[in-house]
Amino acid sequence: MGIRCVVTGQKEDGKSAIVADEEVDPITVSLLPGTQFHRLWGSDSAPTLPTDGTPPGQDGYFPPPGGYRFLFFTLGPDSATLPDDLDLGAALVELGTKLPGLAEAMEPDNPGMHTTDTVDLDLVVSGEVWLELDDGEELHLHAGDCVVQNGTRHAWRNRSSEPAVLFVTLLGARRGPG
Repeated sequence: MGIRCVVTGQKEDGKSAIVADEEVDPITVSLLPGTQFHRLWGSDSAPTLPTDGTPPGQDGYFPPPGGYRFLFFTLGPDSATLPDDLDLGAALVELGTKLPGLAEAMEPDNPGMHTTDTVDLDLVVSGEVWLELDDGEELHLHAGDCVVQNGTRHAWRNRSSEPAVLFVTLLGARRGPG
């Protein structure tokens, strides 16, 4: 899926301007066949205005408290399988390099399940997905359905034969005593 990202900013005279207009290439990793990540914008801190449109710093896939991420996530069908000749060590290095922090959030004994210190605002753009929560609770979602994920343990599953595209905004949060 092609994603175009247009960024505005303010010139030195204070007038608004288009400062970037480009196609964003998807990030793919061999450990997640059929999956694409379009990382569009984000910051590790709250925005400050005015801005000239220079991309803010963002170290990891998930934002720290006060930070945010703006992305599209395409989930391939569950039927997409890993190649038989996959070099697992190299694939883990690739994942850590391209999407830092993602692997650390995943549960090794429960593939796909993860918990992050974020509020995730998710919109299914196309296709269908299943949101899995604790104790096997699942919800079947279609294009147009939204989810507000409040730092809960979950996984996304695609049991259909077509990719599912989700628009995602991740807001970094602090987890209090629970």
